[in-house]
Amino acid sequence: MYQFVMLVKKYWLALSCLILASITLLSLTPLPHLPAVPGSDKTHHFIAYGLLIFPLALKKPKYWLVMLLFCIIWSGLIELIQPYTNRYGEWLDLFANIGGLSCGVVIAQLINKLYPSPQETS
Repeated sequence: MYQFVMLVKKYWLALSCLILASITLLSLTPLPHLPAVPGSDKTHHFIAYGLLIFPLALKKPKYWLVMLLFCIIWSGLIELIQPYTNRYGEWLDLFANIGGLSCGVVIAQLINKLYPSPQETS
């Protein structure tokens, strides 16, 4: 687990940018119909946004609130733009996104307490 945490902390920026780009692309690409995937749409939103903020909050725990606000605004903008790309923007999606973001921050904070960076322990 420790190695995983250190790996995420090392590549936090690349991971975050990749996840943000993926979420944006998948959310705004026009589709004739949504693909059949297991689970609820809201669950997918929750997981995607939890994964988005996790590396950010893990590496930069002092700035989690700023990052949380940025991600909420980004998520809201995507929901507002979706109707113009032949998709459906839903307020419940936004709430699922906020729930995922909040959960991602909490998990990152717990992991930072369990596995502090070497410079934090000295």
